[in-house]
Amino acid sequence: MPFPFARAWAITAAMDSPVPLHSHDLAPLLDRVAAGDRAALSDLYRRTSAKLYGICARLLGSNADAEDVLQDVYVTVWRKADRFDAAKASPITWLAVIARNKAIDRLRARRLPTAQLDAAGDIADDSASAFELVDQAREQRRVAECLEQLDDKPRAMIRAAFLDGATYPELATREAVPLGTMKSWIRRGLLSLRKCLER
Repeated sequence: MPFPFARAWAITAAMDSPVPLHSHDLAPLLDRVAAGDRAALSDLYRRTSAKLYGICARLLGSNADAEDVLQDVYVTVWRKADRFDAAKASPITWLAVIARNKAIDRLRARRLPTAQLDAAGDIADDSASAFELVDQAREQRRVAECLEQLDDKPRAMIRAAFLDGATYPELATREAVPLGTMKSWIRRGLLSLRKCLER
């Protein structure tokens, strides 16, 4: 975490002695935070955390959640202070929007697990059953056995075409044979393979 101070102490200190907020004071602080000044972040926290904590606590209804979200707010400020644009919003408005969005994200996260569990019952399971997996394995073994019974050249070409994804022209070039010859090799190999599988 980028904070050079303890979270609990900082929150308590901010609540006990809140500092009056003045936008003209906060904008330079945000500029310094954007430049990586940790002391500026500490000062910004001291001046604004009471207000932002209030926003989080009001939305979340939980002090513990509000403290966690407040920490997340200032991590975001540390990382994104360079995105603050004084022409679009005052510093405290920009900070309040971040706090509100983080609190809303936490509220959504609270509801998400239940919603996911409720929806799970409606999702069809398209995966193969145990019996289908056994049949597939058996079929794969059968294909492998029949492939082994083919001559070397048709076997190698069928594997290259159907398992490695090579095209007929690529195989013809690789083997230095006419395209028609390559197609004939593979066609004859497939016929032999089908006969073997039908036995």
